[in-house]
Amino acid sequence: MPAYLSRVASAESWACWIEAPGRAGIRRAAFDAPGPEEVQVRALHSGISRGTELLVFGGEVPASEFERMRAPFQEGEFPAPVKYGYASVGTVERGPEALLGREVFCLYPHQTRYVVPADAVHLLPEGLPPARAVLAANLETAVNALWDAAPRVGDRIAVVGAGVVGLLVAWLAGRMPGCTVEVIDTNPARRAVAERLGLVFASPEAASLEADLVLHASGSPAGLATALRLAAFEATVLELSWYGQRAVTLPLGEAFHSRRLTLRSSQVGQVATAQRARWSHRRRMALALSLLRDPVLDALITDSAPFAELPAVLGRLAAGAPNTLCHRIDYP
Repeated sequence: MPAYLSRVASAESWACWIEAPGRAGIRRAAFDAPGPEEVQVRALHSGISRGTELLVFGGEVPASEFERMRAPFQEGEFPAPVKYGYASVGTVERGPEALLGREVFCLYPHQTRYVVPADAVHLLPEGLPPARAVLAANLETAVNALWDAAPRVGDRIAVVGAGVVGLLVAWLAGRMPGCTVEVIDTNPARRAVAERLGLVFASPEAASLEADLVLHASGSPAGLATALRLAAFEATVLELSWYGQRAVTLPLGEAFHSRRLTLRSSQVGQVATAQRARWSHRRRMALALSLLRDPVLDALITDSAPFAELPAVLGRLAAGAPNTLCHRIDYP
């Protein structure tokens, strides 16, 4: 057993750092006692982002994006060493009396204990288990994506990419009256999870054409090409994937112009334009946490491991692990 695990119950803290592209390790983390407007949180769980976080792990953040891609409580600089992550769930150990003992979500890296401003934590609503709350950042992304996409009642909606974000987007869209939603992925193992969420699943070859709205979340240029192929006349294709340093080649000849397609980006760093005048980041996160109370979303958490194994887990996910959706990290 690593020496630090025997002392986790003390006031010490340990964090996972990306030491170099493709390699992570556990470091001691220093923190001060919380001030009057701060809280000390003991982590219970955290979640790994298979998109952005693995690009960071691989050292694939472009130099032009070093500042824009910083996580709220990141330490270090890209490409490495860097402490990165944004899906921590824990219990408030010290701080304002109203928060003591409460379970909270925070956009914090993987760390056993940490101190943050009190307004940086979000109380878990009643009925939301902490182990499921690691999906909050992903669901917030899905909410923002649908605000950007602006689906209409009765739309035929295609979601290309049955990862965590894609499945959450499809699950939300499927609740709209009259909408038909199809999830498309190259991995047939994703069918079972999609069907548990009440969604129709198809391979790219069998996917329905003439979609009124297409959302792409596969992280693959081939997936984006599929999204363009499925879009109907004057439809919108909303791009949720972030490719880091990878160049993307698209078939923008063929029917792209004659169909008058719109290709738009969506990113969670800013509240969607249509909502921005009224919705803060905090209100959007509260909505995401409230939606997570549905137990069917447990289907998205396919793997878990103790904190001590996190460096190895990052390496395994970066190498492939095609059947893993959300990988949860559990703290002692």
